[in-house]
Parts: sequence; structure tokens; C-alpha cells
Amino acid sequence: MRRCRFPRCLTGLRRAYLVWPILLLLLVGAALTALLPPAEDHGGVDVLGVLSRTRSQKEHPARGPLGDGAEGEPRFTVVIQTYNRTDILLKLLNHYQAVPHLHRIVIVWNNVGTQTPLKLWNSLQPHPVPVIFKEQTSNLMRNRLQPFPEIGTDAVLMLDDDTLVSVPDISFAFSVWKQFSDQIVGFVPRKHVSTPGGVYSYGSFELQNPETSGGDKYSMVLIGAAFFHRRYLQLFQDQPRAVHALVDETQNCDDIAVNFAVALYLREHSVGSVDKASGVFVKPVDLRNLEKDANSGYQGMWHRPEHLLQRSYCLNRLTQIYGFMPLCFSNLVVSQFGFPSYANHKGRA
Repeated sequence: MRRCRFPRCLTGLRRAYLVWPILLLLLVGAALTALLPPAEDHGGVDVLGVLSRTRSQKEHPARGPLGDGAEGEPRFTVVIQTYNRTDILLKLLNHYQAVPHLHRIVIVWNNVGTQTPLKLWNSLQPHPVPVIFKEQTSNLMRNRLQPFPEIGTDAVLMLDDDTLVSVPDISFAFSVWKQFSDQIVGFVPRKHVSTPGGVYSYGSFELQNPETSGGDKYSMVLIGAAFFHRRYLQLFQDQPRAVHALVDETQNCDDIAVNFAVALYLREHSVGSVDKASGVFVKPVDLRNLEKDANSGYQGMWHRPEHLLQRSYCLNRLTQIYGFMPLCFSNLVVSQFGFPSYANHKGRA
């Protein structure tokens, strides 16, 4: 028998050392995949490929031209409603000037009878993004949901006047919205909780369900930090008068009402038998509340002791108006790090 030469044997050993680690990595990857929770049907969306796939017009009933940028590049318009927080507003305006693909900022000015800071803003030009102030005649929560003619893009990013969202978060959420342009894509999920008596309660969203140690679900994405299609502004205007009266009565719940309207729209226009949720949750990396920085000391209405009770009341009242509960649950969480995943994380938002 011939003995192998030493260098040739050494080469064989090297190949073995290379092959076994690769096989081990493949086995570990297969095991981790098997541990993932079962994927729900999200209206025919391939979840793992969601950010790299463009769906057809039939799958996007709300989609038209996505913007008016150069060479058809999609752009978006920011809408901020403000009341008695001019100092914070100026900080936000400066911050959002650096956001890519931003076409225009529309400020819904609810400080009735008070001069806007437009003169000050214009005196410090140039600014890369134009700002339009829309002065209102009454301080109503639903003023921000008007289809202003200055909104020249399909994508609308609505933001509260005390919320600062990082530029990377906005850019990433916009890329997600372009794949889910018929839904609300935002950073703040909430849910309705059913009770045995048929009464609904308003609840928060936990990434980890404390009762089952599994992923939680949400049924709404709040519009105070979210992208949505501009046609939903007109859709809200077309809702029953009782809906508008409810929002005016409570000075609350316009975001819940929009989720109801979008859910109803999707139920009517979506292709397939599976009902879509009204929104898609994008987990933010850097989202801040600047309320404490306001020199006016004005606190938002969410500080009112009746705030959460009102929102539960709105859920039940809207269900009465429409005759049923249209909101659907989802557990899809889209994160900037790794693939889109489900709400089975141990951390909390």
C-alpha cells in the first residue's frame, strides 16, 4: 500500500476543517428557523421578502403615483398640527429639514387668533424644504385630517407637535410604506381588547404577551407618527357625521376613527378572503417626546385623567355607528435590524 505524502494529507485535513464549520452553521440556521412562530397570512405578502418585492396595482388599492420627485422618485409631505408649542415647533422644523425625499411641511396652526412664526421662519432663509402654515378658525383635533391642496404627494407623514422622530427612522418607515401603501405605517401600535360582555377596551401593545409568553398583537397604528396615503384624508371627510361629532365631542379619537375608516376601506377593496389590518408597525430606534421642553408648560390632552376612558368609549361608539368591529389584528413588526419579524421579542417598545 502506498502511503500518502505528508503535504497531500495536510491538504485533506484543511478541507475537512473548512467543511465541518459550514455544515454546523447550516444546522444551527435550520434549528433557529424551526423555532420561529408560524407566519400569519398578511394578505398574500411574503413577509421575509417584504422590503425587496414590489406588489402589483391589484394588491395596492390605494396606490396611485407615489410622488412628484425628479424622474418619478417618490416623495412625501409632513403634516404637523400644533397648539401652544411654538418653541418646540421651530426645533422640529429645523430637524425635519434634513429628511431625504421630503417635499413640503404643512403646519396646521390651531392657535386661533395668534400670529404664526412664518415671518421669523422666512427671515432665516434659505431652507431646503418649504413650510406652509394653515391657520384654522377653531381648535379642533380633526383639523389635521383635511385634504389640503398643498399636499402634493401621495405619501403623508403625520406627526404630533411634541414628537421627534430620527431621520433614519423616517427614511426606513417610508421605504416600508412604499410596500404597504394601502395601510397606515407607523411607530405607535395599539389594540382593542374584547370582553365576554361584548364591550371593547382600549389597550397598549406589548412586544411580549405577559399571559402566554408569546407575541402580542395590535389592531391600530396611531397617526401621530405614521405614513399613510393622502386619499385617506378625503376618506375621513366622507365618514358619517356621527364620527366627526364623536371626535369633536371628545377632542380625542381621530386616530382611532382613521383606523376604522382604513380597515373598512381595505375590507371592501382588498383582493382575497383575508382581511388586512389597518396598519403596519415599524419599531422605532429613536423616537422622542419633547413636551417637557415647551416653555409654555402646555401638556397634551393625553394627560387628562379621562383620556383612556374616552378612547375605550370611542371604540364602542364607533362600533355602534358602523354596526360591527372592522379592526383586524396583526403581529407583524418591521425592524431596521434583520428581517421583518413577529411580536415575539422579549424587549418592550
